[in-house]
Amino acid sequence: MRKSASRGNARRFFLALFALNSAWAGSTPAAGNDKAACLLTGPVAILASPMSIRPGGAARILAASDEAFDKAVLRIRGPSGFVDAVTSKSGGGPPFWRILEFKAGPEGTYTVSLTAENREPAVLSFSVSSGRPEERPSRAVWENRLEWGRACENLYSAWLEALFRNDEDNASWKSLDAITGDPRRNVLHNHLGLGEDDAGGKNYVRMRPDCADNPFFLRAYFAWKLGLPFGFHECSRGNRRSPPRCSSWTSNLADGGGRSGAPAFRSFLGRVMNVIHSGTARTRLDDEACDYYPVSLTRRSLRPGVVFADPYGHTLVIARWVPQARERPGGMLAVDAQPDGTVGLKRFWRGNFLFSTSDVIGDPGFKAFRPIVRRNGRWEPLGNDRIAGSADYGNFSLEQKNMPPDVFYDTMECLINPEPLDPEMALRDLFRALHEQLLVRVESVANGEDYMKAHPGAVIPMPSGAAIFQTLGPWEDFATPNRDMRLLIAIDTVLGFPEKLARKPEVFKLPRRKKMDEIRLEIARLHDTWARALSITYIRSNGAPQTLTIEDILRRRESLEMGYNPNDCAEIRWGAPAGSGELATCRRKAPPAQTEKMKALRGWFRKRLHPVE
Repeated sequence: MRKSASRGNARRFFLALFALNSAWAGSTPAAGNDKAACLLTGPVAILASPMSIRPGGAARILAASDEAFDKAVLRIRGPSGFVDAVTSKSGGGPPFWRILEFKAGPEGTYTVSLTAENREPAVLSFSVSSGRPEERPSRAVWENRLEWGRACENLYSAWLEALFRNDEDNASWKSLDAITGDPRRNVLHNHLGLGEDDAGGKNYVRMRPDCADNPFFLRAYFAWKLGLPFGFHECSRGNRRSPPRCSSWTSNLADGGGRSGAPAFRSFLGRVMNVIHSGTARTRLDDEACDYYPVSLTRRSLRPGVVFADPYGHTLVIARWVPQARERPGGMLAVDAQPDGTVGLKRFWRGNFLFSTSDVIGDPGFKAFRPIVRRNGRWEPLGNDRIAGSADYGNFSLEQKNMPPDVFYDTMECLINPEPLDPEMALRDLFRALHEQLLVRVESVANGEDYMKAHPGAVIPMPSGAAIFQTLGPWEDFATPNRDMRLLIAIDTVLGFPEKLARKPEVFKLPRRKKMDEIRLEIARLHDTWARALSITYIRSNGAPQTLTIEDILRRRESLEMGYNPNDCAEIRWGAPAGSGELATCRRKAPPAQTEKMKALRGWFRKRLHPVE
């Protein structure tokens, strides 16, 4: 592309982002900005936050790009000269990003410039003013000021990754708003100037999504802040004969019910929660009348914000990638939400990401939100062909269709660890992942115990058949059939490591002078060592702590096939052996009728396979 064309496209984009700093939340776009599009063929997207920056106030700059800009210089200049950044963060990619936090100086026009070697400088201008833009009423939940494209997708991925920067693999929070309410994490904290992220304030946006809602809440929150289009379909749950299908579509341009700003957005999230469910993400991969489209299994396509839909209704959102290093394996971390409102990070491995295309409802896999653009005067989601042919996207792919699980996991492992792994390091990483999963289960079981203690004598009703995996109420909140199925698969993955070592030696860095039998013997010794060294502690019914090593857990894996019922005491849920002192403190058991139901359903857990509705 000629430099003049590149400069023109970049200028249009930066003018579009400038509109974000001059328009008030819920207002109609200013004249001349109604055609602003988040479309960029140049290298960098830049955003200044909040929308209304005051003299002496804290502000942030977010720059994002498909290409790395490690040596690029990002500078802020105001009426009195260059402004020093208070903090600087970076991450990615792709996309690669950098965040500067600074304290605004006097009123006037400021510019942000990013200069990289052999590139034209990228420049964004914004105003610092003591005035407050006038809020203009709107019938819509919020108006569209920008349009989705590569630039805004890069900003979305960068914003989301920054939310979870440097967190541990098993980090968790009580709610999604506990994360967005943290100004150290959230680049868009109070971006609209409404106090929308200040806990306890009248405009505070409280967010407690479940796993299906969580991707939509994240996307809607970002779209609301920047004035981007957002929408969702009403879908069926599907069954063995027919995959989930979607019908009516609701967007942010729907009537806000007389509300505006944060109250309208909160009400809108309530609509999302009432409509979105586990079937929403499992539509057929080639379906166009839905909210997601399937992406290629490449590093450039699997960006923060891409959603993973497993075959049985759980969804996760890619949060960040951890590059492979000599001293540790690489990783891909995703965020999910639970029925109790908690949000946590999960690493990619078989224990967290279930994938199967055989005898399941709909199509699982990695999917991205379908971009919403304006066409013929109307806002609508892009179809598959237009996504595939788009210069901004182009990542529509059906390669996950009918993909065998081993091929899926091998493909992902090559992306996460492109270089051969040391087998000792790989096994240690598996044990670490299993240990993290057990620690999460400790909390889940404890939550159930707390509920039962608060409701003495109560019995949580147990659904019948496949409904034990998908239901509502206390059973969904405190029973753990889905988590325990994943835990059993995780245990199988650890126990099956020697077989994988023999089956795919090419993905490991094996000593040349040692035979496979010698290597497997060393791995077996390491397995025993780590199984004894790692442990968890749960609280028994009498309040006493009980420590179990992973070796203990591995021995109890058959008992864990019946350990998901919150009406059973913690000792039973952790597989305490019959006649043991550990089991002697148990004070609560599930009703016999529920135990018989569990025995009838045990075959699903032994096969490690969810039932198909």
